Amino acid sequence: METIYEIAALRDELKNIRMAGKKIGFVPTMGNLHEGHISLVHEALKQADIVVSSIFVNPLQFGANEDLDNYPKTLENDQQLLEDNGCHILFTPSVKEMYPNGQGIETIVEVPALSNTHCGASRPGHFRGVATVVTKLFGIVQPDFAVFGMKDFQQLAVIRRMTADLSLPVEIIGVPTARNSKGLALSSRNGYLDNEQLDIATQLFATLNWLKEQIEGGDSDYSALEEAANKRLEDNGFSRDYVHICSQSELLPANENDQDLVILAAAQLGPARLIDNLAFSLS
Repeated sequence: METIYEIAALRDELKNIRMAGKKIGFVPTMGNLHEGHISLVHEALKQADIVVSSIFVNPLQFGANEDLDNYPKTLENDQQLLEDNGCHILFTPSVKEMYPNGQGIETIVEVPALSNTHCGASRPGHFRGVATVVTKLFGIVQPDFAVFGMKDFQQLAVIRRMTADLSLPVEIIGVPTARNSKGLALSSRNGYLDNEQLDIATQLFATLNWLKEQIEGGDSDYSALEEAANKRLEDNGFSRDYVHICSQSELLPANENDQDLVILAAAQLGPARLIDNLAFSLS
């Protein structure tokens, strides 16, 4: 596997690959890789001749009081993990390389409506940072397709909308959430938790499954169900952020006529803000 740090060098490398008629798959990450990330690489390898992964901790998507400075950086281990699992090229630029004019005057990409609810309401500006860096990475790599995990369900929706609205020639592929044996969604932020907190964290997905059972059983008082779910999480030691029952298509509050639903949830447990979701159909 080749590791490339500069945009110009990556473009030169990929130009030759593209001219040879090879298909390029792309897996963008922020590093501190786990098996969930590797499942994205494996999915890309099914369809691509060349798989490019990126590691870039994007400062634009972190708020003033978030964990940018403490976000774990494990480049050497990440390189080995990617190489062992068939990745061909790793692109890991510096902040200066990605934002040479400074972050305050960079061109910004924003997806209205979808970006302002759920995690977007809790983390103002977060999805603006995501949309900006992903657009820039797409312009640098120019992949045939890009692979994202479905754990970040709203992020995936924002990226799909952005790609469609800007007519970007990139196919977006979503991969189901990777989980441990107890159902906890794999996340880099799980590393902030001690063993006791990791056990408690499994209650997030358990609560989503409980909600799904209530809805499938005929309960359509979604506001009351959301409050009950938040209460269950608080009883297990979480601090509430949100639990929302939504339509899958627009991530708007679900009503009794919606058949394709997704439950989106975020909650704080100790030092970690955890997110998860559960999509299902009533039809």
